[in-house]
Amino acid sequence: MKVVIVNTSDIIGGAARAAYRLHKSLLASEINSLMIVQAKSSDDFTVIGPDTKKQKFQYKLNPYIDSMPVRLYKNRSKALFSPAWLSLSNVIQKINALQPDIVHLHWIASGFIQIEEIAKIKAPIVWSLHDMWPLTGGCHYDENCGSYTNSCGSCPVLGSKSKNDLSSRVLKRKLKSISQVENLHIVGMSRWLAECARKSKLFSSRPVYQLPNPIDTTVFSPFDKKSARDLLNLPQDKKLILFGAMGATSDPRKGFNELSRALMHVDQYNSELIIFGSSKPLMGPLFKQKTHYLGQIYDDVTLRLIYSAADVMIVPSLQENLSNTIMESLSCGTPVVAFDIGGNADMIKHMENGYLAKPFNVEDYAKGIDCVLQHDSPKVISSNARNKVCQFFDSKFVALKYIELYQEIINEKK
Repeated sequence: MKVVIVNTSDIIGGAARAAYRLHKSLLASEINSLMIVQAKSSDDFTVIGPDTKKQKFQYKLNPYIDSMPVRLYKNRSKALFSPAWLSLSNVIQKINALQPDIVHLHWIASGFIQIEEIAKIKAPIVWSLHDMWPLTGGCHYDENCGSYTNSCGSCPVLGSKSKNDLSSRVLKRKLKSISQVENLHIVGMSRWLAECARKSKLFSSRPVYQLPNPIDTTVFSPFDKKSARDLLNLPQDKKLILFGAMGATSDPRKGFNELSRALMHVDQYNSELIIFGSSKPLMGPLFKQKTHYLGQIYDDVTLRLIYSAADVMIVPSLQENLSNTIMESLSCGTPVVAFDIGGNADMIKHMENGYLAKPFNVEDYAKGIDCVLQHDSPKVISSNARNKVCQFFDSKFVALKYIELYQEIINEKK
């Protein structure tokens, strides 16, 4: 069995990390897997990136060029919107030349693949939904608009009042292209996104499965808390609250405003905040708690230390699929507090391995943080966190589920 995994990048970004983990899990299961990307950051020979300096330069320009129609909408929100109108790469030729049994699409925006090119892929397609983009008129999260179930237009992400705006035109292009794909199978990473796909105009007639991201639980495993804090120069006598701040202030969906308000209700004398994914801002303190900024983190070893050093991880997203951060934290035995939205309930069991706050209720969110920090049996809640991931999301288990799906599709084709 030959599988080609397609993602815009290999290891930079949440979808890339998830796709690459699946790729490595398939290789470990002796599946002939290759990965094709627009931006290659690893030195992995099983990942195929741009062939020439000219292609590398072109691919760096693609995200900017692809966003040009979006920039015409002056009242647009800060949320990501991808029209996918570019046709400047040779990725489809690369895919077809490999003659795979399965092509597994993941996150393919930022000018990587034009919508119309999807229909040119010759092998059966599995498409994993890392966000809502595959089923909408261009937004990656719909800000609870719901128009993707019928017809896009008057897009809130674009700040548009026109029924025939860019989102309407993009959805029509998708409908035309996808209708030409004979063998297409959709994978929702979470139960929430799988259900969104089933309700969508694009995929309501297609088979939809729910399979999660895989995680290597031997890499993300508990590390002695005291030793982790020593290595990271963090205090031993404080409760530590962890927050991953990648894009937090630029994307309202990340829930930074809700988090800031919730932390106003959390004890500032006995707890401190750890932030990774962002350096210390030039302006004054953003939170009343003393804050330790760890900057950008690029390796799993350091991430494991950071998760293990914390008493609780907070993920305040307003819309979320199946968060790598939640999964990684739980795998390291650190409970998570999140809103009860999207795919969060797939991983967090309320009051057992974390806390699911009432959606967007900052007082309940603060209560959840306190609940975990003051838990009577921290070792039990930590063990519950770890066990949940090992049981349902371990890479060996998840890889087998994907292999079964691939084989089923191949057998149907015969």
